[in-house]
Amino acid sequence: MTYLRYSPDIETPEQDEQEVIDGIIQGMTQQSQTVTKREGHAVRASHAKSSGCVVGELVIPDDLPPELAQGLFAKAGTYPVAVRFAQGPGETLGDRVSTHRGMAIKVFGTSGEPLPGHQAGTQDFVLATGTTFPSGTAKGFLRDGSVIGKSAGLPELAKSAIASAARNVNRVLGAVGAPSALADFFGHPYSHPLADGYFSQVPLLWGDYVAKVGVVPSSIHQDQLRDWRLDPHEDEDGFRDATVAYFGEHDAVFDFRVQLWANAETQPIEDGSVEWPEDDSQYRTVATIRLPRQPAYSAERVRYFDEVMTFRPAHSLEAHRPLGSVMRARLQVYQALSDFRHRENGTTPANPHSIEEIPA
Repeated sequence: MTYLRYSPDIETPEQDEQEVIDGIIQGMTQQSQTVTKREGHAVRASHAKSSGCVVGELVIPDDLPPELAQGLFAKAGTYPVAVRFAQGPGETLGDRVSTHRGMAIKVFGTSGEPLPGHQAGTQDFVLATGTTFPSGTAKGFLRDGSVIGKSAGLPELAKSAIASAARNVNRVLGAVGAPSALADFFGHPYSHPLADGYFSQVPLLWGDYVAKVGVVPSSIHQDQLRDWRLDPHEDEDGFRDATVAYFGEHDAVFDFRVQLWANAETQPIEDGSVEWPEDDSQYRTVATIRLPRQPAYSAERVRYFDEVMTFRPAHSLEAHRPLGSVMRARLQVYQALSDFRHRENGTTPANPHSIEEIPA
């Protein structure tokens, strides 16, 4: 198969893109202000409620073909990682509000040229459930974000009802065809966080090529969680409790996969709402993430993950630079919202240089 190589002209920003990004920052900051006032504490503007904060390793094999052996993955090696699993909303809701999920990965000990403004030595991958970004573009998110932002003022029972309605819509759509990515964003099933797959949804540079990233469960114990469903009426922190219980007994293993860009017509760079057809290129495994049994929610580690440490697409090697409208927006939006959160809480943000800096 022939894969398309990167060139600068594959990105086509719209003329008003900076105005759009400024609008996203303003809208999401207002949302964060609303949540901060209600909770008395600033939290992440998305994926605020963590369900597991763990460490482990990323193992890259020595037999990758040339098109996959790119950037961080060009040579075999084992790298320490910190991984944060979290719920989607930008507020600490009870788990009856089950929306999309997040998995943020920080890889330590990397080498290579970093993006401007980013320290050398780490690489972040910020992932979510769902293979596409429902709003498509930064401009689409600004449009949709006005609705998401207004929801911050709704009572939790109303948000639970919205999530339930979205899940019901997807049950119907799934029975007759393809479920809706937007409905899943608002109403993800009550599945186990360690049974879900997580995706970049939008592309990034893959050395000489371009790719989307996916991380999927690959252990027998996680496979046994496929039919697990939370009863939200029994446990408001059920996803967290289930994650902690799992790591108390088992290791978690994930395949780290990439889908290389192969067809410019069917696999757009700028519109994240379009599924890249696997008929054009399939997800292929380039590494394994191993997360051993451990306390998954120790107080000091959670405080560090939630209050101090930052995960951003901008924490990247040049070889894995984020691409497309949504990613260009994230480079600025994550920084602005992190600045707001840490300023409100009186904390200093950190992008640690080594795994040893993370509390046990």
